[in-house]
Amino acid sequence: MKSLGLLEITGVTAAVTALDIMCKTADVEFVTWERKLGGRLVTIIVQGEVAAVRQAVEAAAANGIKEPVNYTVIARPHEEVVRLVELSASRMKPKAPAKAAPKQKSEK
Repeated sequence: MKSLGLLEITGVTAAVTALDIMCKTADVEFVTWERKLGGRLVTIIVQGEVAAVRQAVEAAAANGIKEPVNYTVIARPHEEVVRLVELSASRMKPKAPAKAAPKQKSEK
């Protein structure tokens, strides 16, 4: 299992900027995000090797447009933590498009 990095920050713009910093700083992969309070509080979750995740999270915390509310790196997440993150990520997957109704022939 890869390690997880979580960074909680206020505002969607600051969160996207923090994610950009994390992905450009180290070899990490975006997993999911959680928005609370109408997007005023956002948690970004990335994964990768421990050193890369630590470097990415610390860079975003130090160089983002806002100071994060909190951040952490979990080196070997417990299976229940992994399950929680997977549940969050599954809500981001696009839903299957609705089937279009068959076209009716126009009468002439």
